[in-house]
Amino acid sequence: MNRFAIGIAWRILGVVALASAITYFRIQDANGLVIFSLGVLGIILTVNLYRFVTSLNRKLTRFLESVRYSDFAVAFRADSNLGPSFYELNDQFNEVLDAFRQARAEKEANLHYVNTIVQHVSVGLMTFDAAGQVELVNQTALRLLGIYRLRTLNDLNPTHPDLRTTTASPVPTSYQTGADGELSVRCTAVRLRGRLVTVVSMQNIRTELQQRELDAWQNLTKVLRHEIMNSITPIVSLAGTMRDIVEADLIPLATEQPGVIPNYVNESVADLHDALMTIQQRGAGIMQFVDAYRNFTTIPQPIFADVSIEQLLRNVVQLVQPYAPKCLITTSVGSPNLAIRADVSQMEQVLLNLIKNAIESMNGMDNPHVQLEAISEGPHVIIRVTDNGPGIEPEALEQIFIPFYTTKKTGSGIGLSLSRQIMQLHGGKLTAESTPGQGSTFSLTF
Repeated sequence: MNRFAIGIAWRILGVVALASAITYFRIQDANGLVIFSLGVLGIILTVNLYRFVTSLNRKLTRFLESVRYSDFAVAFRADSNLGPSFYELNDQFNEVLDAFRQARAEKEANLHYVNTIVQHVSVGLMTFDAAGQVELVNQTALRLLGIYRLRTLNDLNPTHPDLRTTTASPVPTSYQTGADGELSVRCTAVRLRGRLVTVVSMQNIRTELQQRELDAWQNLTKVLRHEIMNSITPIVSLAGTMRDIVEADLIPLATEQPGVIPNYVNESVADLHDALMTIQQRGAGIMQFVDAYRNFTTIPQPIFADVSIEQLLRNVVQLVQPYAPKCLITTSVGSPNLAIRADVSQMEQVLLNLIKNAIESMNGMDNPHVQLEAISEGPHVIIRVTDNGPGIEPEALEQIFIPFYTTKKTGSGIGLSLSRQIMQLHGGKLTAESTPGQGSTFSLTF
């Protein structure tokens, strides 16, 4: 039999029995203490009956509160022994809570998945509400803005006071983040449950433009190198063959029979020999010159490893100091534990190129000095190469990273372009600052 029905039945019978007993003792004018005791028992039994009957309402209230406050750790099984209906009801309550628990776990997993994707995309993303409270921002956006934390748009005022106005425009705009940074900013407003949320995407178009420009120069260099080599190689080969013929046949003939061949023919043979030798030498020089640009188009992908800045600078100084004994080269590292993820051989190549350029610019000067400095600024590690040379004119400063452009009398004009390309492969950038007459500073930002 249903234990719930039995529980109600014996409680009702108990209340009726106590009521009858109280009535009987009242009629018999029994002791008041007995009647009082029976009344107290009747009240207790009545309250127990009420709580037993309304237990289902309390259970339903607890279930709804668990759903409302997402407390899915509650389990309903205490009164399952009251009957099959109670067991089935508790089982359904537990299954519903378990379904909510699984739905919440899936929601959290999906949210974590989306957040992981947002944090790993190469485009800066940020969302904020109508009050300017930042709800989401990824690491790319923080890196592009040069900050480490962003809670409200007011946090941008010290470093980017104009960006808030830019984010209010629905039209894609560009925003200058410094001398070498330019962002493309796009904003979209959406409504989520009645709230207005603005989604902002940021992309560094300066780096993208530099990469496209570099790709164009590389393609042009490949075409020019291919065409020049195809044209000059047979010329050099034929010139060498003709010179061999002159040396092996014509010159011995003129030497062995001096009276037979006129002098003007001998002179012409000598001139022909010299001309062919000049053509061959200059052709070979052009081939070597063109072949030197192969490095510009065939940079291998960097092999990344943890590189100690202090050790890197020490190695570079040891390599370059013998070639410039009169130049003072000093180093300064902000922290002995400062390190980067980079290809050590490529970084040495970049630093050697910058130091040699600085030394050549100070040729003939008194007290030449090159300062290598490494510091940490927020999320960035910066290595600066500074000299006290004559500096670079503003017109030339804008063109020094263009391939084949050089301010030196001798040089291929690809050193700085090659260095910038290596930095781009490392996800960093190479910039230059110079004041004519006071020196120049080249900065490697990681």
